[in-house]
Amino acid sequence: MPRLVRLYILQVFAGFGLSTVFVGLLLWLNVANLYHLVTHSEAGLLAVFLLWLFNGLVFAGVQFAITIMRMEDNGTPPAGGKRQRLTTLTPAPVPAEAPGNRKARRRLL
Repeated sequence: MPRLVRLYILQVFAGFGLSTVFVGLLLWLNVANLYHLVTHSEAGLLAVFLLWLFNGLVFAGVQFAITIMRMEDNGTPPAGGKRQRLTTLTPAPVPAEAPGNRKARRRLL
């Protein structure tokens, strides 16, 4: 199995583990009276499952993104490309006039 796929699977497990802890704490601390809503509803188990699933997807994605961004760069320059020089940019003169009446400007000069 490629290393990147193995890394992704490990981060998915970590994300769903964090989701389990997060949903457990939400229910245990009874945030927004969530425990009461879940235990006194017919669809409470489905709600807990969906809460766990969607938080797991988010946490897994964040875990994987953090891991990828923290990967070490070994300092080798990128390979490939034509390595063409960029043309030097020369400034172009642009005629500009001050806003206002031309006659009033002539009187000032």
